[in-house]
Amino acid sequence: MRLMLDRVSNQIPLPPEIARRRTFAIISHPDAGKTTLTEKFLLYGGAIQMAGQVRAKGEARRTRSDFMQMEKDRGISVSASAMSFDFGTFRFNLVDTPGHSDFSEDTYRTLTAVDAAIMVIDGAKGVESQTQKLFEVCRMRDLPILTFCNKMDRESRDTFEIIDEIQENLAIDVTPASWPIGVGRDFIGSYDMLNDRLELMERGDRNKRAESIKIDGLDDPKLAEHVPADLLAQLREEVEMARELLPAFDHQAFLDGTMTPIWFGSAINSFGVKDLMDGIANFGPEPQPQQATPRHVSPDEKTVAGFVFKVQANMDPKHRDRVAFVRLASGHFLRGMKLTHVRSKKQMSISNPVLFLASDRELAEEAWAGDIIGIPNHGQLRIGDTLTEGEAIKATGIPSFAPELLQNVRAGDPLKAKHLEKALMQFAEEGAAKIFKPMIGSGFIVGVVGQLQFEVLASRIELEYGLPVRFEPSQFTSARWVSGPKDKVDAFVSTNKGHMAADNDGDMVYLTRLQWDIDRIVRDHPELTLSATKEMMV
Repeated sequence: MRLMLDRVSNQIPLPPEIARRRTFAIISHPDAGKTTLTEKFLLYGGAIQMAGQVRAKGEARRTRSDFMQMEKDRGISVSASAMSFDFGTFRFNLVDTPGHSDFSEDTYRTLTAVDAAIMVIDGAKGVESQTQKLFEVCRMRDLPILTFCNKMDRESRDTFEIIDEIQENLAIDVTPASWPIGVGRDFIGSYDMLNDRLELMERGDRNKRAESIKIDGLDDPKLAEHVPADLLAQLREEVEMARELLPAFDHQAFLDGTMTPIWFGSAINSFGVKDLMDGIANFGPEPQPQQATPRHVSPDEKTVAGFVFKVQANMDPKHRDRVAFVRLASGHFLRGMKLTHVRSKKQMSISNPVLFLASDRELAEEAWAGDIIGIPNHGQLRIGDTLTEGEAIKATGIPSFAPELLQNVRAGDPLKAKHLEKALMQFAEEGAAKIFKPMIGSGFIVGVVGQLQFEVLASRIELEYGLPVRFEPSQFTSARWVSGPKDKVDAFVSTNKGHMAADNDGDMVYLTRLQWDIDRIVRDHPELTLSATKEMMV
């Protein structure tokens, strides 16, 4: 699907301000250490003085990217957060995504707004199910992927085994960017294969970076001063094997998304993180053209265009605000600009856009293509919306999936039904859940991808709106969006009222208990389409 312009040779050089931007997401299975890695990134970027840890005590336990009460309680990230910071001459825009599969939809959408992804793997567990799922989305979009194999300071698997597993399960070439020396308690550091350097780990102070020693190949006598003889012999043997068996780093193959470089390290000990950051800075892609109709948007265009890939309600509990996360696809944005909201064709004056440092935000005076900014609003902006300087362009490829679990929801206090409706609509716009209003009967049906989301919703409705709610089993088990010629849809709706509901955009949805029902309708009504996904903003 990519344009041929992507080839490095005939790409027009981007303006320096845009070319220095690197926008990427971090993806992984829960618990592989993604949030800790994010913290260390911010530490090196000089954005925070002391990196937080998810499982630490007291002051050290305040990670910047988990700011919702629920996240702090459970130690998992439930919503993707964005952070911008400088690293050397580069500007990094990092999006941390929830690893837990119950929140995968948020992650899928986030991946439409970045140019590369870092895949974090736990050295002991290798490739897990969720990693696989996320990886497939990256493949669909041909995203360049950098792999970080974490927790090397614990007992982990053989290096070749891990690499083989990635190659087999994910069908991608793997090239080692660094090679670990020792494992578990004996892990002392790694050999940087791209730059021929020895990187040693500092065990004492977790926030201090280790020393780096420039060497001249693996036969350099300097090595013996720092590496015990047995580990050195093993390192020489393994690296020799790796050079024979594994492909060398090919920058173009990496940009095409067919090869991933892998770094080995330990995020909690700050080891290997800086090398990974150098990797993104030196090899990572510049801001890429954005898929849209009727034409793709190129980052070097003069006019500003951006699209909303996420809406987060109540980031600031004091002000019930809603922030739309916007990825700028082109141009140079200045605060106070008037942009056209393509769906409603209205002008919006963007007077207080924000840049994120996780939950700290500051006003963004300017932003360039590749940046992610937040626009506070009162519900005008939805996922998939496009903002431009007048041209009617729509971003494409932002998915919305049919929920796999459906439950009825009722307010604990029947008099507060109106309040509940308002709260649910906010969450629906945020993309946190699907809300269906059945044609017959009262109440709402909430649809989510994973069970944990019901708990998160109930706790957020209570915290943010002061409404206790109860979820009850629904008779329905699946939902499909119905589309086709208007008269046919209307006739179908009127004969199946007991199964029909409207989603928060007012689109018709068919609810059912049995797959058999879906098959029957597909057979009896060939003119209608029943779809499990809905492109946002249709």
